[in-house]
Amino acid sequence: MFSTRRQLERRTGKSGTPRFEYLEELVNEYQNTNDQEAKYQVLAILANFAYDPINYDWLLQLNVVDLFLDTLSEPDEKLKEFGLGGLCNLCLETRNKEHIIDNGGIPMIIDCLSNENLNTQLSAITTLIFLITPKSEQFILTEHVKEEIIKLLQCDSVCVKNLATIFLEDYFSSKVDKNASENVNEYNKQNKKRKDNELNY
Repeated sequence: MFSTRRQLERRTGKSGTPRFEYLEELVNEYQNTNDQEAKYQVLAILANFAYDPINYDWLLQLNVVDLFLDTLSEPDEKLKEFGLGGLCNLCLETRNKEHIIDNGGIPMIIDCLSNENLNTQLSAITTLIFLITPKSEQFILTEHVKEEIIKLLQCDSVCVKNLATIFLEDYFSSKVDKNASENVNEYNKQNKKRKDNELNY
């Protein structure tokens, strides 16, 4: 459930740590620790905070959107998973969406479609759907993305397959239908040719 500022004040109380300071501590810990497990934990916590719009101003002030984006170029798959999860949680908000689009986020998210981690695949599909705007659709609704999404239809995960199907039906249905029609027509031609050869024989 989303928070309100009054609820946050009631939770922390007069002696509680203010939310901004707590988030700042998390960011500092992530950037300064050499403990990889600690990085995972902090990043997962930040991704959870990214779900609540009450935190967006603070997350922008602390450059957490950039922190999430940076994880997508990391070789560590867990960092990618949690970072992309954070982007997925906050990218519907206009400022966050524009920041991701304007700072090279789309190509990195598209690359995550081929990741073997199911959570990363789910977040990548969902985030791309959320990022589609008149400004960004030329970079998202491409032949390459369609091919990657079609590959995900073969995934063992029902969730991934269902989400991939929704993406294709909502944004590529005309192209998919056209290709399917062309394939059927080609099959019918080949089948007719085979039958004609059999009759002639």
